[in-house]
Amino acid sequence: MKKFKLYSLFGEQEEKVFEPITTNIIEFDGNFSLEQSVNNIIHGDCLQVMRTMPNQCVDIVITSPPYNLLNSTGNGLSKNTKVGKWKNAAIKNGYVDYEDNMPYDEYVEWQRECVSEMCRIIKDDGAIFYNNKNRVQAGLLQDRGEILAGFPLRQIITWKRSGAINFNPGYFLPTTEQIYLLCGKNFKLAKGANKNTDVWQVKQEMKNPHPAPFPEELTDIIVSSTTGKIILDPFAGSGTTAISSRRYGRNFILIEKSRKYCEIAKARIDGREDWRDV
Repeated sequence: MKKFKLYSLFGEQEEKVFEPITTNIIEFDGNFSLEQSVNNIIHGDCLQVMRTMPNQCVDIVITSPPYNLLNSTGNGLSKNTKVGKWKNAAIKNGYVDYEDNMPYDEYVEWQRECVSEMCRIIKDDGAIFYNNKNRVQAGLLQDRGEILAGFPLRQIITWKRSGAINFNPGYFLPTTEQIYLLCGKNFKLAKGANKNTDVWQVKQEMKNPHPAPFPEELTDIIVSSTTGKIILDPFAGSGTTAISSRRYGRNFILIEKSRKYCEIAKARIDGREDWRDV
């Protein structure tokens, strides 16, 4: 058994002990089984997988899709970036099995299709915590709210990171990201969570082989502020959503396109100390 610190909007709590579980990687074959998917990782394209999932089958979605960072007009991050902390950053090469470089209109349409499926599969008292990041391209803001137009958006939470870098002298250094809360009509927060603010100051994760991981503190805050029993992450990456789900006694379903990230997430959930080296 391992000890973990729990984070919530109520402040850091005492360490909790839980037994790691053995998680399986399921190859998506065009069919979805809720029973077989709970507490496992589905290796497949999340949009294809979600389209096979039944209506209202999960309670909470926590996810962060690729930000389309390599689709840049010139002053942003690129594969040729050789300055500052980005010199050796893995994110400038895109993700494993995905370059993170789509024409903007295609990116918006893709993400709208994904959000549409997320809204379909959450229960009436469920919610989606969708993290994305606004960008400036060709001198103008790309507001990620465009992706969510027409969906049941209840609140925008500001994630205040500990730092960033700005290559462009045309605007101030960005240090925030957005977490969009989309809700079923009957969604309510866990008891007491509504006393807290919509600005969360959480340091970004620095010791993770995934190029853009969720910090555990961030997913702990979300899970502890909700009561849902089955939590889905369709862009699972290194499996942080599953770690927080386990800490708070919830079940999870992960979907991840990259086999490499599936293996990292499995090792991490299984409690392997060497999961960063998988």
